This record gives sequence, structure tokens and C-alpha cells, in this order.
Amino acid sequence: MIKLIVLDVDGTMTDGKIYYDENGIESKSFSVKDGMAIAIWTKKLGKKCAIITGRNSKIVQKRADELSVTYCFQGIKEKLSVLEDICKQENITFDEVASIGDDLNDLSMLKATKLSYAPNDASPHVKDIVTNICDKDGGDGAVRYMIEDILKNQDELQEYLSIW
Repeated sequence: MIKLIVLDVDGTMTDGKIYYDENGIESKSFSVKDGMAIAIWTKKLGKKCAIITGRNSKIVQKRADELSVTYCFQGIKEKLSVLEDICKQENITFDEVASIGDDLNDLSMLKATKLSYAPNDASPHVKDIVTNICDKDGGDGAVRYMIEDILKNQDELQEYLSIW
């Protein structure tokens, strides 16, 4: 049973593009489709979600807060050690964790978890080691694909669909 999902941000929750305006203000684009699934996972089903990302951005914290993400770690170079700490705190094993990532800095985390996902447009090196490749690109429903796949395999999809 998956009790925790772990999400990368750039290239997974977003399309991987970072926009700067003329004042140096950063912006990103998040999928509302992913957001709906994450919000149901956390708020309605009461499950845990962690964001572990290599960059720092106020936008990411804002999105995490909107979706009731349990843990949000930014500026992380070694994602696996942060995931180990979360698992200890939650008293769970990697067999109860699913992760999604798209690039080389996600490899150790993806290899460690029981279920691992990559967006369709992920690095080929990532796609080679994950247990599941989403039929959606990063920022375009890949996280929703992951959540719905997990719930389907745990016979919880009907509960998810009946929320609304």
C-alpha cells in the first residue's frame, strides 16, 4: 500500500521551463489537472505527499500550501537522504512510497522507491530505470497519471472518483 507520494517539480509538476520577466521575477506553469489529483490525494483521501526539488522558489511553496502537501523541501541536492528522513518520521518503508521525477538528480530517489514514475518527456536515463512511464508529459498531467495509477492498483479509484 502506497502511503506517500514524492514529487519532483521542474519537468514533473511543470513543463520544465522557467520564465523570468524584465525585473527578474520567476514564474512557472503548473497543471490544474495534476493539482486536482494532488488535492484529492491529500485533502480528501488524507494521504501524504512530499515535494523534493533541487531549486528554491517561492512559487513552489505557494503551490505546495494550496494543495496541502505534507512536506516541501527545496534546494536539495541529495534527494534520497531527505526521503529517508521523511520515511523515518512517518514510520514507513520505501515499499510504501511512490516517486516521480524526470532527470538525473532524481535517479537515486526513483531507484529506492517501490513504485517510480517518469513523465513521458523525461530523460531517457530516467525512463530506463523507473517502474512506470506516464503517458503524459511533465506539467501536463504526469502527476495525475501517477496518482490515478496508484489508486487503481490499490482498488481505491472508485473512492477517488466519487469525491466530486
